[in-house]
Amino acid sequence: MSSEQSQLIVTIKRLLKAQGHTYRELAAALKLSEPSVKRLFSSQRLTVDRLAQIGDFLGYTMAEILQESADSMPRLQTLTLAQEAALVSNTKLLLVAVCAFNHWSVDDIVRAYRLSRAECLKQLLSMDRLQIIDLLPGDRIRLRVARDFAWLPDGPIHRFFMRQGVHDFLRGEPGAADQGLEFVYGMLTRDAQAELLVELRRLRTKLAALHDESASAPIGQRRGTSVLVAMRDWEPEGFRALRRSDNATG
Repeated sequence: MSSEQSQLIVTIKRLLKAQGHTYRELAAALKLSEPSVKRLFSSQRLTVDRLAQIGDFLGYTMAEILQESADSMPRLQTLTLAQEAALVSNTKLLLVAVCAFNHWSVDDIVRAYRLSRAECLKQLLSMDRLQIIDLLPGDRIRLRVARDFAWLPDGPIHRFFMRQGVHDFLRGEPGAADQGLEFVYGMLTRDAQAELLVELRRLRTKLAALHDESASAPIGQRRGTSVLVAMRDWEPEGFRALRRSDNATG
């Protein structure tokens, strides 16, 4: 059975337990025997009508149960080294992956890029085999990654960006209304650095939330937006060359 069907059954069982209901009570509501309900769950085959009846018993609409199930699906917080390496090994695969992570449909991708539908689906099938997405009937894409998932520190994607993308990213239009580039320098204590790191993580979480909110807007109203956030102990190389050896930073 599919992971989606399995998760739906797990969700229904969780809701039953949370409300203190037994299989016997559900069986009575469905006009079935208790063993029949257990067989229904073990087979993981619920008709639309049966799901609606279970929803009525629990006080949920069918849509609410399905949303509960979708929200409780395990999501990847990071990819593995092998998954990231596979993505950066193929430009088309990386392109389709980035589009999928940003909730583009297959139609959106082939309209925007010089990829045939067959080429796009080939890359999506590769992502499915890598267990990054589920490619569903009707060429629908279900992500397995969390909305705020992170690339591996110094992993293949990070190295790819540092090698090929960072200079292009920073080469923006100075003063453009929809762009911002700030560089600041200060001398901070370790406690102050830790506090600043907390704020940087909050910004990352905010971007993930805005990305999620924007997902329902038409594709033409959404623009690829990247934020480069960095903090480190750093002194320009020219400054370090002039530092006295007996006055090293801590």
